[in-house]
Amino acid sequence: MKRRHFLGLSALSLGATALPSFLLNAYAKDTPLPLPPELASNPLLQFGALPNFADFRPEHLLPAIKYLTAYQKEVVQFVSNQQTPTWQNFYLRLESAQNKVSRAWHIANHLNSVQDSDSLRDAYGKADEILTSHDTWLGMYLPLYEGYVKLKNSAEYAKYSPAQRQAVDNALRDFELSGIALQGADAKRYAEIVSRLSELSTQFSNNVLDAVAGFELIVTDEARLSGLSELAITQAKQSAESKGKAGYRFTLDYPSYSAVVTYADDRDLRQAMYTAYRTRASEQGPNAGKWDNTPVIQEILALRYELAKLLGYRTYADYALVPRMANTPAIVMDFLQALLTQSRPKAKAEIATLQAYAQKNGAPTLEAWDIAYWSEKQRSELYSIDDELLREYFVEDKVLSGLFSTAKQVFGIDVKEVTGKAKQVAKVWHDEVRVFDVYRGAQKIATFYMDLYARDNKNGGAWMDSAIERRRNADGTIQLPVAHIVCNFSKPMAGNPSLLLHDEVTTLFHEFGHAIHHMLTQIDIMAVSGINGVAWDVVEFPSQLLENWTWDTKALQMLSAHYKTGENLPNELIDKIIAAKNYQAAMGVVRQLEYGLFDFRLNLEYDPARDNLALIRDDIKNNVSVLNEPEWTRTANSFSHIFSGGYAAGYYSYMWADVLASDAFGKFAQMGIFSRQAGQEYWQAFLSQGGSKAPMAMFVDFMGRTPDPDALLKSRGII
Repeated sequence: MKRRHFLGLSALSLGATALPSFLLNAYAKDTPLPLPPELASNPLLQFGALPNFADFRPEHLLPAIKYLTAYQKEVVQFVSNQQTPTWQNFYLRLESAQNKVSRAWHIANHLNSVQDSDSLRDAYGKADEILTSHDTWLGMYLPLYEGYVKLKNSAEYAKYSPAQRQAVDNALRDFELSGIALQGADAKRYAEIVSRLSELSTQFSNNVLDAVAGFELIVTDEARLSGLSELAITQAKQSAESKGKAGYRFTLDYPSYSAVVTYADDRDLRQAMYTAYRTRASEQGPNAGKWDNTPVIQEILALRYELAKLLGYRTYADYALVPRMANTPAIVMDFLQALLTQSRPKAKAEIATLQAYAQKNGAPTLEAWDIAYWSEKQRSELYSIDDELLREYFVEDKVLSGLFSTAKQVFGIDVKEVTGKAKQVAKVWHDEVRVFDVYRGAQKIATFYMDLYARDNKNGGAWMDSAIERRRNADGTIQLPVAHIVCNFSKPMAGNPSLLLHDEVTTLFHEFGHAIHHMLTQIDIMAVSGINGVAWDVVEFPSQLLENWTWDTKALQMLSAHYKTGENLPNELIDKIIAAKNYQAAMGVVRQLEYGLFDFRLNLEYDPARDNLALIRDDIKNNVSVLNEPEWTRTANSFSHIFSGGYAAGYYSYMWADVLASDAFGKFAQMGIFSRQAGQEYWQAFLSQGGSKAPMAMFVDFMGRTPDPDALLKSRGII
């Protein structure tokens, strides 16, 4: 899941010019914006049930953001003058203003990720600068903070619901984390740091995108494609043709890259692709020095450290952990080290077994670009599994049908695709995008978009993010949540449907797990509804929990149908998939621990007196990793999660949440994974609550106990 730009109450906005005061009350009451003529058709200022992606143009962004942030500033100043702040005259007016700004920014932020262009980059960068400035102003605006303090200390507060109290408490916490206590030169420097970090985050992301777009490998000798599937070869040929070139074109888009390093018999071809991929946006590799993120990383780390010191924290890691479930560095490091101690010996044994297998089959050495290739061959031999054969059974529409059937059985919801004229109303950003409404009985409760295929000018990877948050409007109606799910699967080819790898099926379930967390909330306060206000090391829990359904016999039968014959996966193939689930499980855990420790130690051990990034990187390679990666690999330079995606000092969250998910799935396994009762209990205890309760309390509500720390390793067969 991508980190949202805003935080809690605000974290958004402001380049503020004064608005006429007569507009204020209208805005605070959720009425339509009385826009000047030049803004009347701006899609970012249209707040219907669904966002207007289709009509957006880069030139819409700056005028809309300037107008909205000016409006929000006046609302903030007005309500901060309330002598007796109440939920009605203070909080709800602030929320109403925040809702408009966040909805507009969601559109721009999303489109910047899925349809990159020079003009959008330029507008986005300028708008982000305005928003960051506003965010800083909000976090340091003392009258607003004092208003929240009054609200917290009021007699009314004692009568609030848990969600209301949590929203107020979170806002006060966020003020403290946003420099509210800073004055004079410190306050000025804080604002400078925040602004620069925002710029650097965008620069980092753009460099990665450009590095991916800036590489291609053209193969003219078809013999070099031995081992690749017919689908991969066809896609490479069509990719070349789309660029007016002869032969076969391979890129760093993950479907293209993965096909080569996993299946190509040509070792030199694998090495070339691996080298390009593992040196993206760095001073190494085929585009060495071009789009290099090394100086960006160094400046980010230095500024994060300085920011933490300004706010009274020892390190950026200490600062980042304040709102999380694991709220001290010692807890995180002990957690990661315990998993490492238990899993690394088995991971070393797995890599040794793989090396022996490769040498037995003619490989003189096992280099980093050989691991995926020989792992696939060993797995195929051990379990008689052919991923490309399995792909023929995982047809996009059938997988979606099985996914939605799972959601219906477990959560009691119906998912219906929006088509025809109704889809035109949705105004999607690309004709490949699909739209779905979610119903509970006859009542529509949410909408989501799916953008599943890789294409030019689209960020790699997969994510879910919010387009609209659930909240209660001033007239009592509910603003329904809207989400988008983005992946980078292979497009339909030559008249055939899109066929997914089983790993991609798991990815789709993962992102849908995030989406139901967002969409099935029952909380009507925006700051703690859905995924908002959820501790960042718990937000991956629902997504990782839902992955488990892709390893169940009955579920796999629902998800599969051969694209030619319509036959379900044979039981023998299903048995093989399940049997192979924990193949190299320890290596997978250690790989995640490698990323988690690298991220956390960078932010915990940063020393301004020396550049210790390389030292930490080398120590991780020598004492954590079990893979024989070359010295020149540069994982950090494309590690968008921690330098542009909100996971700084937080990548450990994947492992932390996976422990919770592995443990919680045990209850589903016991009651039946399609148990409506189990699904209802999970929904009531967790999904419906958003960020309104402490995560440990929600977990205990569901499981009746605290988490089992060994659950993850048990589920992987490591202990």
